[in-house]
Amino acid sequence: MAEQLAGLADDRALLSRTSTAERVSDILRSRIAEGYFPPGTRLSEDSIGGALGVSRNTLREAFRLLTHERLLVHELNRGVFVRVLTVEDVEDIYRTRALVECAVVRGLGEPPYVLDHLAEAVGQGRRAAREGDWKALGTANIHFHRELVALAGSERTDELMRSVFAELRLAFHVVDDPRRLHEPYLTRNRQILRALEAGGRDEAEDLLAVYLADSLERIVEVYRRRVGDDPAGV
Repeated sequence: MAEQLAGLADDRALLSRTSTAERVSDILRSRIAEGYFPPGTRLSEDSIGGALGVSRNTLREAFRLLTHERLLVHELNRGVFVRVLTVEDVEDIYRTRALVECAVVRGLGEPPYVLDHLAEAVGQGRRAAREGDWKALGTANIHFHRELVALAGSERTDELMRSVFAELRLAFHVVDDPRRLHEPYLTRNRQILRALEAGGRDEAEDLLAVYLADSLERIVEVYRRRVGDDPAGV
C-alpha cells in the first residue's frame, strides 16, 4: 500500500484549491485501471485522503461516483473496496462493447477515415510486445479500442465507454497470463486498422465482431478457472 500511496502523492499536483470530487475520481479511476489498486483492495479514506490532500467529504463523494460506475463497492462495516467482477459482469461488458464498437464502425460513413490515433495505438502495442511488457500491451489494446470508439466523434459515447473500459481493466487484472491474453489481438488490431485504411468498413466490422467474441470466450475461460462463482475468493 505504501507504494500505491506514494503514487497518489505524485498526483496531488494535479489538484488545485478548487479541486472537485470529479477530479479525485478521475485520478482514482486511472490508478485502478493501471492496476495500482487491484480488485479486492480496501481503499483507506485516511491514507488516500492524506496522499491527495483532500477532505474526507470530497473523497467520499469520489468513492460514490466510482461506486456508481461499478469500479468500487461499499461493504457495510468493512469499507470501500475495488470491485471484483463476476463472469456475468464480464459477459455484460463484452455485450456492451459489441453493441457500441461495432455500431461505431458501421456508422463511419464514406472513407477516407482519420486513423492517426488508431495507428499510434497499434504502434504502442508493437513496441510493448517487442519489450515483453505484456501489461503495457494490454493498455495499448484498450487504447486501440478507445480510439476506435472516438472515430464516432461523440463525447457521450466516449464517456460511456470510458467507464466500460475501466471495468474491463478490472477483468484483466485477474488474468494470470497476460501475454496469452493480449498478444494474439495485436495482429487483429493491425488487421482492423488495415481494413479501415483501405476503406473496408464492412470488413473491419466483421473482424471486430469475431475479435470481441473470441476475447470474451478467453476471458470467461480464465474467470471460471480462477474466480468461479465466488469473486470474493480472488
